[in-house]
Amino acid sequence: MSNQRKQKKIVMLLAGCGNKDGSEITEAVSLIIALSTAGAEISFFAPNLEFDAQNFIDGSTYQEKRNLLQESARIARSQIQDLKTLVPDGYDGLVFPGGSGAVLHLCNWKEAGARCQVMPEVEKAIRSFHQASKPIAAVCIAPTLIARVLGSFAVELTIGKDPKTIREIQKTGAQHVECPVTDFITDRAQKVVTTPAYMLPAKPHEVFQGISGLVKEFIEMA
Repeated sequence: MSNQRKQKKIVMLLAGCGNKDGSEITEAVSLIIALSTAGAEISFFAPNLEFDAQNFIDGSTYQEKRNLLQESARIARSQIQDLKTLVPDGYDGLVFPGGSGAVLHLCNWKEAGARCQVMPEVEKAIRSFHQASKPIAAVCIAPTLIARVLGSFAVELTIGKDPKTIREIQKTGAQHVECPVTDFITDRAQKVVTTPAYMLPAKPHEVFQGISGLVKEFIEMA
């Protein structure tokens, strides 16, 4: 079987379920559909840790803790693994949907911006795929993770056009490129592909359009 026809094995790293405290569901599902359409096999991973979950109706915090791995399993139809077990050698690429979970749980960008600390397992995954010259895709606010970890490589990426976030991204050494929701930005040298999704006012089909383009580019690099 030729390399071009070989089924690509892709890691999707989730951070809960829901845009306010986890992975953004429309973005995650758009990635799943686009990757499946491209013939990729997706393996889901998430951190196994507790967090303060939010009531999406009134914004309050639930009294009981919830678990990121268990919440992410809702999106993955229960087929998910603890991030600590991830062995990057067995995969062809890494993708991150957006949602506040990326900047609350996978790192503390929401609190500290460019000075944030990235969860060690997440940083290890990003660096491992990058060092192996395997592509990384990030959607919505998730490119901030890539900026924090790979900023020293002057990686080009996008979160749309939010001035505050762009300023913080540029502090990492990463290069920000403004982009509409229906498009994506590719750094071919670093093999990083990003799209704004719900970082901009958007309709679901526009988010899907941008993500579909991102996935096509991503799979070609894998």
